[in-house]
Amino acid sequence: MSAALIAALLCSVAAYLHTQSNRPEMRPANPYSDLAWRGLAFAALIAWGALIVRGYVKGHWADATAALLGSFAINWYFGHYRGPRPTWPGLSMLFAVVGLGMAVYSFAYE
Repeated sequence: MSAALIAALLCSVAAYLHTQSNRPEMRPANPYSDLAWRGLAFAALIAWGALIVRGYVKGHWADATAALLGSFAINWYFGHYRGPRPTWPGLSMLFAVVGLGMAVYSFAYE
């Protein structure tokens, strides 16, 4: 499994969890934490798109399609099967940081 696939999945979930947490009780109480979460989610969304596009342009089409369909599947799992949780902000930020790190590794070495 390539680092780009894992990075795409993590970045996708990080951005998805942010967009699904629109209720005030699902947001961090500190406005600076909320701003950091918004920035990380946006960066994760941009990295996810860049990974998918790079997969289609430079790699084999099946790898990029697997990352795209895997992103849809894992987002469905978190959104519909797991449901909203109060731990989503921390989980989303963790996924964003790890996913962005793996995306940087993927762009640099793969």
